[in-house]
Amino acid sequence: KIIEQLKKYAGSEMGRALCGKLVPQTNLEEIKKMQQETRDALLRIYQKGSLSFNGVPDIRGALKLLEVGSSLLAGELLKLSSVLTATLRVKNYGGKITEEQPEDSLSERFSMLEPLSVLNNEIMRCILSEEEIADDASPGLKSVRRSMKITADKIRDQLSSIVSSQETKGMLQDSLVTMRNGRYCLPV
Repeated sequence: KIIEQLKKYAGSEMGRALCGKLVPQTNLEEIKKMQQETRDALLRIYQKGSLSFNGVPDIRGALKLLEVGSSLLAGELLKLSSVLTATLRVKNYGGKITEEQPEDSLSERFSMLEPLSVLNNEIMRCILSEEEIADDASPGLKSVRRSMKITADKIRDQLSSIVSSQETKGMLQDSLVTMRNGRYCLPV
C-alpha cells in the first residue's frame, strides 16, 4: 500500500517504475544512509522548493540505438535534449553549497551529474522541431537547401515566362503557376 501511494508522487514514468521495484531493506547501515538522504532531501525542499521531473521523457530506447552504433532521429534528439536540460536544472538545484546549506549526503550525487551543455546547445541550435532541421545545422545542408531554393526559383521563373508567352495564350485556362503534391502545374 505504501509503495502504491509513493508511486502517485513520482514525477515521471521511470520514477513510478523505480518506486514499484522498492523492497524493504534489512541492512541497518543502508537503512541509516537512506534515512539521512531522505532528511537531506527534505531540508533541500524546505530551503529551495521541490524539484519537478514532470515531462522528462524516457530515452532508454535512444540510448540502446546509440550503443549499437545507430543514428537518432530528430524527435529522439529532442528527447535527449529535454533530459539534458532537466539534468542541468537538477545540477543547479543541488550544486549551490552555501553556509546555510553545507554539503550533505546528496551533494556527491548532484556533483556526478553532467548536463553536456555543449551537446545540448548544439541539438537545440540544429533541430527546430521533429519535422524541421535548421538550415545552418551543417555547411553541407545549408548549401543543399540554398541550391534547392535557387533551382525552385529558376523553375518558377521559367514556368512564369511560359505562362506569359504569346505561344501559350489560348492553351492555358489561367495565367498562373500552382503547386500540387510538391509539383509545379499549369492549368491546361
